[in-house]
Amino acid sequence: MRPTFRQLEYIVTVHQLGSFGLAADVLHVSQPSLSNQIAAVETELGVRLFNRGRSGASATAKGMEFVSRARRILSEVESLRGAMLSDVPFGGRLRLGVLPSIGPYLLPQVMQRLHREQPNLRVIVREENTLSLEEGIRSARFDAIISTPEDHPNTRQRPLFTESLWVAVSHDHPLAGLPRIRAENLAGQRLLTLDTGHRLARIVYGIAGLSGGIVSDDYEGTSLDSILLMAATGAGVAIIPDLFARRQAIHRDEVVIRPLTMRDANRGISLLFPADQTLDDNHEDLARVLRETAQSLDLTATAV
Repeated sequence: MRPTFRQLEYIVTVHQLGSFGLAADVLHVSQPSLSNQIAAVETELGVRLFNRGRSGASATAKGMEFVSRARRILSEVESLRGAMLSDVPFGGRLRLGVLPSIGPYLLPQVMQRLHREQPNLRVIVREENTLSLEEGIRSARFDAIISTPEDHPNTRQRPLFTESLWVAVSHDHPLAGLPRIRAENLAGQRLLTLDTGHRLARIVYGIAGLSGGIVSDDYEGTSLDSILLMAATGAGVAIIPDLFARRQAIHRDEVVIRPLTMRDANRGISLLFPADQTLDDNHEDLARVLRETAQSLDLTATAV
């Protein structure tokens, strides 16, 4: 016996909710029926998928592997169904993951254009850090992600644009009076960045190595807003990406922002799809809309 489509749904839902009872409620089946179906799969495969206890259900190592593969199968079946029933791209639903330092500043214009061109396409957007985006594209939680390509090597990639970096400092900081910041200006300066789950943090560590700056080890921001606030207190020099700098930070009274002019003070952004996905005109059109929107925002588009 092979696991059925329904059994795959049962197992994935139990993992998501951490409870057999909650999963049964969501799936509109009785808990004994759901438990028996999952037990049948475990017996057939000869593995334990869940550890069961008073606090709920947690996937075993084999269970996590099963869930990851089951999600991909369910996603493919749903995509197949949507493609057969609809002429709308992506089967009428696009699950898009995006870096939080990109999403709020690029996607509003993209969504407007997509809605004009494909009014029946529903786009579901989630902002997550680099590591979570990688997990999401591997597990088929996302149909596509917008991220830094070097962090997702096993994907199909469509380059979009290159984004420069800026610095933000308090008004009384020594760098505030300079028209632009060069590598030598950062020597000995404390650099503020996001936590290491973000590619931006690794870029900032590289900038510190090239300039003689010091990455703050007593504070890692959870958002770009949070590192701006730290810079405003004089705690250091915040390194921020271009979209955020020009569309939000420049309007903040508590900091001064300046362009950063030095080698490697930029990051490439791409649209990425699962490696096993066959790309068609709809995928290319999505990349084109993103690329053209970036150009309209004065970002340096990547040639194709």
